[in-house]
Amino acid sequence: MYRSDSVNDDSDRTAFRKTEKKYKLYYDPNTKSSKRKKQPRPVDLSEVIDFKSITESFATNGDLPVGVSRLECHFDRPVFCLDDCPGFYFIPAALSIEEQCRWIKESLVSFPQPPNRTNHNAFYGAIPDLFNAAEDRRLLVEEEKIAGEDNSTDVDVNVSSHRWASSEELASSLSGNTCKSISASVLLRKLRWSTLGLQFDWSKRSYNVSLPHNKIPDALCLLAKKMAGPAMSVGEEFQPEAAIVNYFGSGDMLGGHLDDMEADWSKPIVSMSLGCKAIFLLGGKSRNDEPLAMFLRSGDIVLMSGEARERFHGVPRIFTDTENAEIGPLEKQFSGEDDICYLEYIKTSRININIRQVF
Repeated sequence: MYRSDSVNDDSDRTAFRKTEKKYKLYYDPNTKSSKRKKQPRPVDLSEVIDFKSITESFATNGDLPVGVSRLECHFDRPVFCLDDCPGFYFIPAALSIEEQCRWIKESLVSFPQPPNRTNHNAFYGAIPDLFNAAEDRRLLVEEEKIAGEDNSTDVDVNVSSHRWASSEELASSLSGNTCKSISASVLLRKLRWSTLGLQFDWSKRSYNVSLPHNKIPDALCLLAKKMAGPAMSVGEEFQPEAAIVNYFGSGDMLGGHLDDMEADWSKPIVSMSLGCKAIFLLGGKSRNDEPLAMFLRSGDIVLMSGEARERFHGVPRIFTDTENAEIGPLEKQFSGEDDICYLEYIKTSRININIRQVF
């Protein structure tokens, strides 16, 4: 679902795809010289719904724009709805800055840990301690040797194994074996998703309950249950069983899609935004329906349940420039010496944790 493509022909594009292109990151071709830093092409953001401004206006004078309502519910912060999209709820600034930092750290350190699966599994197998290895500037080393060389077998096949090593260790331990390596920092930047709880099989687009997995952390379950409240029927409680964590870098996008693999669409997907500001597109039941665009900032939570689950949605753009990323509070919170790696990562990244009830 991640894309950084550019297509020049609009003739066969759906309304959703055209809107993706409208907000996608493109660079000004006149700034691609070696002496000038590439500059993003200007984009018209005047039609993007801004729930931060809506919240401020509502708090000041009680006004709401046409098509936006406030949900009347027993909740400790404003919850907004779109009149034309039942089952969609937007909770601006739902997470405190401390909560944001906590879940950023968990998303980088704990959530990619085996047996949780990531996009790296298909190429490297399970990779433990990725963030710590990136902090230590280590390399993931793949060693290949012929099994017959140690007389353990007469079959002439290659056996591969992975381990973390420093560049010095790598140089001193080649010992004649074929050896390939990639830095942990590169792998961290290429991390695109990890899965918590019940594991999702992307190739079959279904949950595989037989795969080893860790239970979703209790603190995340409690948070998800609380935030899901506005979308739940009276007397029902959200049961978090799986989560997908998406990692976005500059230029990344999440193409229009449906989240339709869960058994009961009346139950919400609880979607938490962390890091750089993004644009979220909420479309209709067909890709030919023109989507609404809205800003997602760090700490915002979106709930999608019922009819909203049947609508195409995606993320065509994240903002990593100083003016538009809007991560000043995070930068201040991560200003300590022990948090440098978190700060460097989140300055150019967005993390999305979306939590689901599968059955």
